[in-house]
Amino acid sequence: MSFDQFLDLIQKYLYRFSISTIGITDIVEIIIISAIVYQIIKWLQLTRAWTLFKGIIVLLLFALMAVIFQLDTIAWLLSNSLSVGIMAAIVIFQPELRRALEQLGRKNFLRNFIFSSDEEASEKTFLTEKGITEIVRATFEMSKVKTGALIVIEQKVALGEYERTGIAVDGIVSSQLLINIFEHNTPLHDGAVIIRGNRIVSATCYLPLTDSMELGKELGTRHRAAVGISEVSDSTTIVVSEETGGVSVAKDGKLYRSLDREELKERLNLLRPEPTGSMDVLKKWKGLLRNERSEKSEKSDK
Repeated sequence: MSFDQFLDLIQKYLYRFSISTIGITDIVEIIIISAIVYQIIKWLQLTRAWTLFKGIIVLLLFALMAVIFQLDTIAWLLSNSLSVGIMAAIVIFQPELRRALEQLGRKNFLRNFIFSSDEEASEKTFLTEKGITEIVRATFEMSKVKTGALIVIEQKVALGEYERTGIAVDGIVSSQLLINIFEHNTPLHDGAVIIRGNRIVSATCYLPLTDSMELGKELGTRHRAAVGISEVSDSTTIVVSEETGGVSVAKDGKLYRSLDREELKERLNLLRPEPTGSMDVLKKWKGLLRNERSEKSEKSDK
């Protein structure tokens, strides 16, 4: 079906749909399709494709408006870009699509599809104040002895594909557990730790490296991995340098270096939900960035 045919189909049902034409078969089809769409949305929420899916919804809303208000130019643009967009999505999200097809062959797929629970969604909690305290304590204990560490704190964008590259831990966040994981010559000290809510879900995880040329050549693989994962997700990543013991935080493709205990705690507190809304969180991050710039300018003046 071409995009023009899709628009014609929408227009047809907008003006000719009648409730009297719905029968028992239609109701059964609606229930089945609704169940399938619900499961697809649940799967998308656990992958990076969820962001793409929200973008597709916006485009479909534009298409609907183009039909209703007869916006021919917008309809023409969407029609000509749809095929390219579909091919790009297939290439970009090929790993997610492959895993989805692999799940179809599992023995318990049908049972999980029909009787699936919302356990994964319920586990999507935020860090508590105690969890933040434990992370900060572990970070600076490792900083004192120059133990390299890479701690990724998951947010709305799921990191399941990176979690699967490591070893499952599923332990409550504690400073002692984090220190033991990154201790030299232990099986789990290489790679990253991923934290979801108040639990350490996986260790020794592989992360994508950034291609940014803005990072200094003195920074190693840990810092590049921290920036890399922050470029493809909304996660916050803590890095402890093995050479200097310096503490850095990667967020939104940027690296904030040489943080002290209070600065790190302040940034982690931004990850906790607040009733004031997401705009205040964005303002706080911008405020921290402005403070850093002013401090650097003051140091340079001295």
